[in-house]
Amino acid sequence: MTNRRYSLSPSRSEWAIHCDFDGTISDRDATDSLLHAFGRPGWTDLENAWEQGRIGSKACMTGQIALLDMTDQAFDQALSAIQVDPAFPAFVRAAQGFGVPISIVSDGLDLAIERILAPLDLGPLPIMANQMEQVSANRWRLNTPWSSAACVKDSANCKCARLAEARRTANRILYIGDSTSDFCVSGKADFVLAKRRLIDHCRANAIPHAPIDDFTDALALLPEILSRPSLQDAV
Repeated sequence: MTNRRYSLSPSRSEWAIHCDFDGTISDRDATDSLLHAFGRPGWTDLENAWEQGRIGSKACMTGQIALLDMTDQAFDQALSAIQVDPAFPAFVRAAQGFGVPISIVSDGLDLAIERILAPLDLGPLPIMANQMEQVSANRWRLNTPWSSAACVKDSANCKCARLAEARRTANRILYIGDSTSDFCVSGKADFVLAKRRLIDHCRANAIPHAPIDDFTDALALLPEILSRPSLQDAV
């Protein structure tokens, strides 16, 4: 349905939007929440190795998900405590009303994202994230179909590769994120809506961006971003 609140002059095929999930759309990191609740010994060692740069997120998360000890019911119960930004559905509807494709691109867990978003009835919203698979009553496995041998960070989901793919059908990419997994890709986007740690990264690296607290801010900024011919400075 077209959002009649805004009107834009540029072609509707000009932009695409890629949006992080954990800490950007959601109020907390789903993977961290699950590990704190159900992780067996050893998951913090993997986390420390990743934070110190000794392994990438692919090795880290593959090992961590294998250490989860939880039933599907416990999984759902843990996810029920994770909240979505109240303005995110309106943001999705606005983007779709402008004819701008929006995708969730996450280094998190597809099954967690799908279940958290399911009550919001957002329609066919593409989700590119790591695949979480239940292999027994309380054991899980991670598949990483979005990884790339060329990824300099050895990420489970190479967001830079996803952005490069999106450029085949969109002239410009708006990226929305909040933290470490968004640092590399933010420098390749045409404009960034940045939360938390990503704000400082964009400022330090002269990346065109606007700081936001939440999707209420993002929704207010969207029409101007999509209509500006140049985005070298923050809106």
